[in-house]
Amino acid sequence: MPILNQPRSVIPGFGLTVGFSLFYLGLIFLIPVAGLLFFTATMSWSDFWSAISHPQVVASYKLSFGASLAGATINLVFGILVAWVLVRYTFPGKRIIDALVDLPFALPTAVAGISLATLYATTGWVGQYLNVLGIKVAYTQLGVIIALTYIGLPFVVRTVQPVLEDLEAELEEASASLGASRFTTVRRVILPALLPAALTGFALAFA
Repeated sequence: MPILNQPRSVIPGFGLTVGFSLFYLGLIFLIPVAGLLFFTATMSWSDFWSAISHPQVVASYKLSFGASLAGATINLVFGILVAWVLVRYTFPGKRIIDALVDLPFALPTAVAGISLATLYATTGWVGQYLNVLGIKVAYTQLGVIIALTYIGLPFVVRTVQPVLEDLEAELEEASASLGASRFTTVRRVILPALLPAALTGFALAFA
C-alpha cells in the first residue's frame, strides 16, 4: 500500500516549541499556583482568615489597590490629553514624543524602578529639589504612584489614540455650527465616543 505523506507543519519544530512553551509555563506559573492552592487547602478557615487579615497584609492591599487606582486615574486624565495633542496638533518633535510614549513598554520594569528611585532619591536630580520642600518620593507611597503612572500611561494613550484618529471632524463642525460651545461639543460629542476606549485604558492601567 502506498504511504500517504503527512502534511508538514508550517512552523518547523512545532512539537519541540510547544513542549518548551508548556514546560516554561508550568515552571513559571502552573507549579507555583498549584503549590499555593495546595498549601491554602491544608489551612483551616481560622488560619486562612488570620493570614489574609493580618495588619501587614491589609496594608499591602491598601498600597496596591490605592496606588493603582490613583495612578490609573492620573493616567486617564493625562493620557487623553497626550493622545489629543498627538492626534490633533502638528509640532516639531512630535514623532519623538510619540515614540517616547512607548518607552515604558520597551524598558524593563526593574530598570524603570531603579531609574525612578535614583531620580527621586534625596540626592537625585529631581528628589534633591523636592527634599528642600519637605516632599519625599523615593520608597514612599507617592513614589509607588509615580512609578505606576509612568508604567500605565501608554495603555491609555494607545487605547484612546486610534479612536481620536477615527473621530470625524465633521461632527465637531456640525456641533459648532448649531451653536454649541466648545465645552458642550467636548461633553456631548467627543467624550461619549471616547468613553469606551478611555474605560478600557483605565482598566489596563489599573491592572
